[in-house]
Amino acid sequence: MTGRDGTDGTGAGSAVGGVGEVRALSGRRTGELTLEAVRRGELGVSDLRIHPETLERQADIAAAHANPQLAENLRRAAELTRLPDDEVLAIYDALRPGRVSSGRLAELAADLEERGLPRCATLLAEAAEVYARRGLSA
Repeated sequence: MTGRDGTDGTGAGSAVGGVGEVRALSGRRTGELTLEAVRRGELGVSDLRIHPETLERQADIAAAHANPQLAENLRRAAELTRLPDDEVLAIYDALRPGRVSSGRLAELAADLEERGLPRCATLLAEAAEVYARRGLSA
């Protein structure tokens, strides 16, 4: 079913709406992600992870519907798809108040910036400043 805005209701778009085809991180089309493919052992973890382009399309829809905060979160999520799971979890852990120093958050921000994840880098840099100001750093 296609919504008023041409999306398929998931925010990811549909061929009918002209937004594009939804794919897994592996590049497989969602139509290929079947129980039979699982039973045959044809699918891996990257077949179950979201593709950054899907997150970007969802961000565009959120922004178009006056939800800039959600759009920015989705764009950060798109950047994070480029990192291994253990690194993403380490970033989340570092963002918990009292876990690391503000300096460490700033170092992580610089590293993400160098690696081409500017939105995530900005979030960590802002967190470093706020945590230092509010006494939330380790």
